[in-house]
Amino acid sequence: MTMTTEPRTAPVVRLDGREKVTGVGRYAADMTLTGLLHGRFRFADIGHARIKRIDTTRAKALPGVVAVITEADVPDVQYGLFIKDRRLFAKGVVRWEGEVVAAVAALTPEIAKRAVELIEIDYEPLPVITDIEAALAPGAPLIHENWESYWQDEKLVRSGNEASRSTIVKGDTAAALASADLVVKGRYVAAGSQAAPIEPRAILAEWRSDRVQIWSSTQVPFAARSLVSETLGLPENKIRVTVPHLGGGFGAKCEGHFEPQVAALARAARRPVKVVFSRRDEFLAPDHRREGMIVEVESGVMRDGTIVARRAQVLTENGAYSADEPLITILAAIFSTGPYNVPNVDITGRCAYTNTQPSGSVRAPGAPQAAWALEQHMDEIAKALDMDPVDLRRKNLLRNGDLSPTSQVMSEIRAVETLDKAAELIGWGQPLPDDEGIGIACAWWPSFPMATSAFVKINVDGSPTIITGAQECGTGAVMTLPILAGEILGIDPSEFSLVYQDTESGPWDGGAGGSQTLFNNGRAVADAAMDVRRQLLKLAADELEAAEDDIELADGRARVKGSPDRFVTIAALADKTQGTQLLVGKGSGEVPPTPASDTSACTGRLGAESFAAPTFGTHAVRVKVDRDTGVVRVLKVVAAHDSGYIVNKVGAAGQVTGGVVMGLGQALTEGTQISGEGRVRNAHLLDYKLQTMADVPDISVWFTDTAVSDAGPKGSKGVGEPPCIPTPGAVANAIAAATGARVRELPATPGRIWSALREGQA
Repeated sequence: MTMTTEPRTAPVVRLDGREKVTGVGRYAADMTLTGLLHGRFRFADIGHARIKRIDTTRAKALPGVVAVITEADVPDVQYGLFIKDRRLFAKGVVRWEGEVVAAVAALTPEIAKRAVELIEIDYEPLPVITDIEAALAPGAPLIHENWESYWQDEKLVRSGNEASRSTIVKGDTAAALASADLVVKGRYVAAGSQAAPIEPRAILAEWRSDRVQIWSSTQVPFAARSLVSETLGLPENKIRVTVPHLGGGFGAKCEGHFEPQVAALARAARRPVKVVFSRRDEFLAPDHRREGMIVEVESGVMRDGTIVARRAQVLTENGAYSADEPLITILAAIFSTGPYNVPNVDITGRCAYTNTQPSGSVRAPGAPQAAWALEQHMDEIAKALDMDPVDLRRKNLLRNGDLSPTSQVMSEIRAVETLDKAAELIGWGQPLPDDEGIGIACAWWPSFPMATSAFVKINVDGSPTIITGAQECGTGAVMTLPILAGEILGIDPSEFSLVYQDTESGPWDGGAGGSQTLFNNGRAVADAAMDVRRQLLKLAADELEAAEDDIELADGRARVKGSPDRFVTIAALADKTQGTQLLVGKGSGEVPPTPASDTSACTGRLGAESFAAPTFGTHAVRVKVDRDTGVVRVLKVVAAHDSGYIVNKVGAAGQVTGGVVMGLGQALTEGTQISGEGRVRNAHLLDYKLQTMADVPDISVWFTDTAVSDAGPKGSKGVGEPPCIPTPGAVANAIAAATGARVRELPATPGRIWSALREGQA
């Protein structure tokens, strides 16, 4: 990794780093309790069928089995974020191979595995639909026969297999297309893909009287607690969810996942139960994977390159049940317009039920596929106009004062700056060998303001502690909080301790998702630290017989400005106030306002009407293509980002680097292969090819690093998700530049590239 701007401070040692790198840190799978049982789920193992009979007799009779439960053993509750269309265990019908039908608790993992194999299920097969367009076709068999009876968000527009439909309308697109000098059309098809965190999920539950303690590898402990409450009928103060170290999630561990089933199993067994997924389970069962997507887009342009209109249809793969995919479809529709100033927009997003693993939030949900399609489309426009692709983007990128697709007025953005820097650092326009090419792609992403809270306290010995409900999923966002508090209190960040990712210890937080941990919790921690600062200044002023305005906090001391010998340590102040005053601060931070927008002509909106503190980025990629085999080697990536003020530049650069690598995987190797029977063909890491260190090219990272208003702490924006968005599109354009052939399917595997070279189009 190359960082082209120097860090403003020395790298901060992560407070969780030593445990993780030495191997002593405990993850959920490492947890054990006295009397622990091992749990395992019986999955449907069929794409779509009616359940005629479930017989658990043989499983229960197996020596070592303590409990077996099905839907008959839990409350009959349907749940879901926008559509309540699912249950903890299948009832009546199974709709994808990974649906949970039963659960077993046994003395050993081997006995539990044998027991689930002994559960007998008689099925009546039903039609299996794995194709998005087939699911939406008139007369298609219904995946949810009783869809009209489900509770749904009142803003949702849906019908049959169409889980949601939404539109973005601005101006008069039909008239603008008719008057354009040129109309360019394109169709792009992206396969679904997996988040594939290194740590498979693990959940342990133990009942203590009428309370349940759950240890879970979740990104959202408070959401997991809410799901247990809703489905098992418990008040939230009877449920505690604690997250040990988390081995990544990338969004796949957002929302509640399997915590209620394991809690119900432990209650039935009357002993603690732990379920640890196999790698195959991790590929089949979770209801958050990156959705398959079809994007059809047409743009009207003038001869000088001005884009005057854009019309698109975005079809997304909801899967068998609906998590947050309806909202992701809305986001994908916005991203299919791109970060460009387009005065006339007509976009339709349709989310389709299919007999496949449910889709949901995975790092920058909906954006990489939509941007991959749109940025290829931009290059095709440039080719049709005989115009340089960078010049076309520079002419049309959003600038301050322009209107977004939902008529949000842009302000304090630097999209063009990222384009120019990426082009400069990649060497745009330089001569290249015949088998090499450079591609470029732009993207944007919102920050997600939400309420949260935090506490900062000074202990009796002067040591500081941050108490937060925030979740650390490996990004380092929570580990950056001491930087903010330390700067305010004059304490070295490494001196802080952290209490976090525990619903019983910290205040409510939205969890690790949406690039919002530092953005929101950072404001809360800074607010709490300011509360403690005010207390310390008052105490120090009395102790030093000086005015509060003349006191500064630095190096663990309160001292009189200009008089370095007149000081008192923070430890001395804390010790002196013991028994009379607690040095504790509470903060929530002011939630930034959501910018105004105009969606009066739109339908089916569930949110994302406008982007708070939007981030912008441009990636440039240089590739080498073997024309005989279609194999691509990525030589260099430049990632230029407008992410506001960068609080921890080393950590932020690491996030961009990781996002680029994830984007390379989606561009070239990652894609879930599903058979016509609804079975995943590559549910293991031998056939599902992730990028490794051997695949990673030289990556240069650059930030505008400029504070903005109405944003996160110190004028920052979200960092974690945007870096994976532009990479697939830049790779696709680089391949086209190197070969003259364009691949309109994602990922661009060697076979597809080879075919494109010989047929002109894959």
